[in-house]
Amino acid sequence: MPLIEAAFAAEMAALRPFESAPTLAVAVSGGADSMALAWLADTWARGQGGRVVALSVDHRLRPSSAEEATLTIARLQRHGIEGEVLRLDGLTIGPDLAARARVARYAALEAACARQGILHLLVGHHAGDQAETIAMRMLAGSAADGLAGMAKLVVRNAVRVLRPLLGVAPEDLRGALRAIGWSWLEDPSNHDPRWQRARLRAMRRDTPGSGPATLALVRSAGRRRAQHEAGVQAIAYELAAKVTMFPDGYAVLAPGPISGPALRALLRVIGRTRYAPSAAQVALIAASPRSCTIAGVRLLPAGRLGPPGAWLLVREAAVPGASILSGWQARLPHAVRRTLTGRPGGGIASDPAT
Repeated sequence: MPLIEAAFAAEMAALRPFESAPTLAVAVSGGADSMALAWLADTWARGQGGRVVALSVDHRLRPSSAEEATLTIARLQRHGIEGEVLRLDGLTIGPDLAARARVARYAALEAACARQGILHLLVGHHAGDQAETIAMRMLAGSAADGLAGMAKLVVRNAVRVLRPLLGVAPEDLRGALRAIGWSWLEDPSNHDPRWQRARLRAMRRDTPGSGPATLALVRSAGRRRAQHEAGVQAIAYELAAKVTMFPDGYAVLAPGPISGPALRALLRVIGRTRYAPSAAQVALIAASPRSCTIAGVRLLPAGRLGPPGAWLLVREAAVPGASILSGWQARLPHAVRRTLTGRPGGGIASDPAT
């Protein structure tokens, strides 16, 4: 097995579990990175008795985008990979275009996965992308979690977004495509100085994506990611020990203190907020829980719902959203969701990931 295929297989093993004969969706732009990902994913999936579905998003922002998306899917179909073009409506040139396009793109990809019953969505971010992401976050003054870079696995709604190429240099991906005789498209925006990523790429002066600056940033991200995941795992076990989650969207916290990070995660779940309240806001309450309202969540004595000294956490009436029977787990980090299994009628079972 060629080295890059073996490395990819090792990454996929680390991203398990997968069902038998898995179907994988692969986001493809037509560029070298995503085409190499499609080839690697298809080779791996066939070895598991599964298949790959390629999804190409046409943002409709350039006159040639529709033709490029169609050409990309046609090329993959010639290699035995089925695919579909997803066309976006409503995107316009203007402020925050990159962020708006990203939101719309992922929404379209997730909807396509849901429509086809696909759990796993692979995206082609590589080592160069990881280095650029960290550099952008450093410039933006991100906290330590942000400097951990992109995660290899993120659960978005009902889809597992996998990034198995984060440790691979882009030039290695191009070399693999040359070796198998596959062609790809060049995206002019990759070198357009109007985009921050393109400017950072030029500053790094590392087109192959294997230079010392890129490798240093990727290694730093790996260390920070490991620290972050260890912290998430600690939160998971603490919540498993101290919290009873009810499917109607409230929780009972056992008597006594709880760590600030665990309480912040729990408040996000109950309040259904994208971001957790600040550590400073949470610290005093975590050390000594009391009746209060924070981040759209009310803390009240649990009464008959728990033992003496237990606390009830319930979403404020003014905060939108009713039952979170099927959605509350999606608000927790992936490692927490794997560890906590909500049971109707209360109780959280410990189910450590393997």
